[in-house]
Amino acid sequence: MLIAVSNQAMAQDKGKGIETVVFSVSMNCENCEKKIKDNIRFEKGVTRIKTDLKAQTVTITYKADKTTKEKLMLALEKLGHKPTE
Repeated sequence: MLIAVSNQAMAQDKGKGIETVVFSVSMNCENCEKKIKDNIRFEKGVTRIKTDLKAQTVTITYKADKTTKEKLMLALEKLGHKPTE
């Protein structure tokens, strides 16, 4: 499975230390989507996760002082998705 990060898709709310990153993910079915949602939401600092099976995207909002984009990419990799930038 393929994950790509768009630099333009990243947003930051500097006042609150909240960041959002959008990953392009090759999800084949609803089970892939559910597996990502069910596991990534438990990553430290994740405040919100939204998946879109049709667009094959995962949008993650997280606390920048608790985690990083790189750590989230590693978490996705552990689920069987190979991240690429």
